[in-house]
Amino acid sequence: MAGAFDFKKEYRDLYLPKAKPALVDIPAMSFVAVVGEGNPNEENGAYAEALALQYAVSYTIKMAKMGPWQPEGYFDYVVPPLEGLWWTAAGGFDGRNILEKDKLNWVSLIRLPEFVTPDVFAWALEQVAAKKPELDAGRARFLTFAEGPCAQILHKGPYDDEPATVAELEAFIAANVLADDIADPKNAAALLDALDADGGVPPVRLHHEIYLGDPRRTKPENLRTVIRHPVRSA
Repeated sequence: MAGAFDFKKEYRDLYLPKAKPALVDIPAMSFVAVVGEGNPNEENGAYAEALALQYAVSYTIKMAKMGPWQPEGYFDYVVPPLEGLWWTAAGGFDGRNILEKDKLNWVSLIRLPEFVTPDVFAWALEQVAAKKPELDAGRARFLTFAEGPCAQILHKGPYDDEPATVAELEAFIAANVLADDIADPKNAAALLDALDADGGVPPVRLHHEIYLGDPRRTKPENLRTVIRHPVRSA
């Protein structure tokens, strides 16, 4: 019997890059997204609440296999890794000023399989609202967009050590006669509307991280994070 579909293994170029910078063209995909601001390390803070909501939605969809109804085209899968788009109100955030965590704004993302439509997503939100009323299901948003041309690198080690890896990525971008295509969103609501590009490349693209380890269970030196920057011709 075939195992559950694992996005990380099937799309290694997107989720398991080498520790050297590379160019990649990111196709369209859908996400459960929650937007917020503040220190992601704050215990029981907005970021922790966002993650609880996202995983509740993701596992509700995954575990539809155990219920009386499954979405059309359903297949069993491993819930993809957590991702995040990051910026600050001051603008110009590229990951090198990551230590100013209280100033961070974020869109937390978890990829959804292709069979998830807006109707399936709405069904999942109804299930979460009924089973976990302590979560604000209304904060979750279904987004579909393509990130397009990007440069990315695998960072190994603590999150606070990311600036050195970002600097290596930036040097690679410049050496390829490219420039960051990071845009400063006017506000969170406008950002979500801009990101919902119906499969196209949105007008606002940001510093992007994909978390391949759980910091609650992994030693800081063993953490792995994909760092991705959208690029354009210089």
